[in-house]
Amino acid sequence: MLKFEQCLEMDQSHIRVVKPFLGGGFGQRTEALHFEIIAALLARKAGGTVRLLQTREETFLAHRGRPDTKITVKLGMTREGKLTACHLQATQEGGAYAGYGIITILYTGSLLHGIYEIPAIKHDAWRVYTNLPPCGAQRGHGTVDARAAFESLMNEMADELGIDHIEVRQRNLLPTVPYVTAYAQRIMSYGLPECLEKVKKASRWDERRGKMPRGRGLGIACSHFVSGTSTPKHWTGEPHATVNLRLDFDGAITVLTGAADIGQGSNTMAAQMIAETMGVDWQRIRVVSADSALTPKDNGSYSSRVTFMVGNAAIDAARQLERILIDAAANKLEASANDIEREGEMFRVAGTDKELHFHDVVKAALVDTGPITVKGIFTCPKEFMGSKAIKASAIGATMGFCYAAQVVECAVDEITGKVTAEKVWVAVDVGRALNPLAVEGQVQGGVWMGMGQAVSEKTHYSEGRMMHGNLLDYRVPTMVESPDIEVLIVESMDPNGPYGAKEASEGMLAGFLPALADAVHEAVGVRAYTMPLSPECVSDLLDAREGANA
Repeated sequence: MLKFEQCLEMDQSHIRVVKPFLGGGFGQRTEALHFEIIAALLARKAGGTVRLLQTREETFLAHRGRPDTKITVKLGMTREGKLTACHLQATQEGGAYAGYGIITILYTGSLLHGIYEIPAIKHDAWRVYTNLPPCGAQRGHGTVDARAAFESLMNEMADELGIDHIEVRQRNLLPTVPYVTAYAQRIMSYGLPECLEKVKKASRWDERRGKMPRGRGLGIACSHFVSGTSTPKHWTGEPHATVNLRLDFDGAITVLTGAADIGQGSNTMAAQMIAETMGVDWQRIRVVSADSALTPKDNGSYSSRVTFMVGNAAIDAARQLERILIDAAANKLEASANDIEREGEMFRVAGTDKELHFHDVVKAALVDTGPITVKGIFTCPKEFMGSKAIKASAIGATMGFCYAAQVVECAVDEITGKVTAEKVWVAVDVGRALNPLAVEGQVQGGVWMGMGQAVSEKTHYSEGRMMHGNLLDYRVPTMVESPDIEVLIVESMDPNGPYGAKEASEGMLAGFLPALADAVHEAVGVRAYTMPLSPECVSDLLDAREGANA
């Protein structure tokens, strides 16, 4: 909205944004892109509706995908496998514009913290402008390549020390919770220890690791991500999230939220929050979302913030509306509000048989007032917004981390170099699974996207010309390549999350890349330092191995 206001030179009150129900945001739509501004300018010039269509190649050119990143990481580790220090250097090929790229490069360092206990961390990073399409936020925003490098080196060092790869992670877990990182991140829930135990047991790690037949391997890695950034995006004092509830004479509760449902199920989540808090049948709840003429402003569906922040705002609104209904019931039943008990949609005076149904209470509450609208808000406390004493700690500040551990089993064809992910076991600490089926789907999608980056997806330019502008040259995994993904849900019940919930769709992605690389090393004895692990890449590694052994 702000960018449209600036580019169109219009007051925001004259602009209406209606988001249709489309999926697949994954962070790339965090910022308004140039073709969206162009369409708006054309519509104003034409005085009518403009339809803008892009070819697949144009989509690649206009995207804000993951930047090509070069990582150099140096770890200090004792002979007992305890981490002592980390120095990570990152260089990102960002394209022609910065956009969210500044935040992306900062995330390569901020998310070194919060997953393991590391006494000292140094982070040097450069965002480089290049004559290529700009890159920006994409699922796992900034942490994917850095985490892949970190976990891979951790596995390599464990091999040198003769320490099991799960054991070395267990030796470096955070010692206590709550925990405050050197980056001023406050960790209130930490399910990574249980995640490691679950994937260890499910994959039969102790029985199978190191005992696989030639060409087969098991690999392990961990990862994490924020439940939304707790630093305000607009320093205007506005809350992080706002939800309005409207109650009318028909007894329906309308939820008005600016949060965009992009397939993650935020509309369902909002309805769940209201129904659970108020104890009403969730079928009487309708959700109206992402229409700026009707709904309160939302900061956007990115950084896995919606369930955590909008969920808390929805609970706040539900409690306010519930208070109004309890007062109305007490007045109608000639009792104290403190004596009103709730059982489902019945309001009852404690210790008596005097009761009213929800519909009757609604009618009583709306006398002389008409339809009721309440507003719920959520604002992250300042102690979770980083520290002014630490440079850039506003990026990576969060009220809750999602944690994941995953074991990947792979097969490597030593003739063709083809790597196949055969099975994935992934345990994810989501705080609380508000909708377990939706959580499972989100986790599987995150693993699947990590697999794409790990085995086939690659952008390629020749003298500035794009060479991958279609889905034949840019290889996205299909259901044929998708392995069996066994999702193991861990619930750590975060004290800040709505009913204990945290994010559940980004924290697992980064772990697939190093876990697959670890599995390939066990399978055929070669270590990969670049992604994707295409047949060409693996064949080159195998040829180099044979040359070294000759």
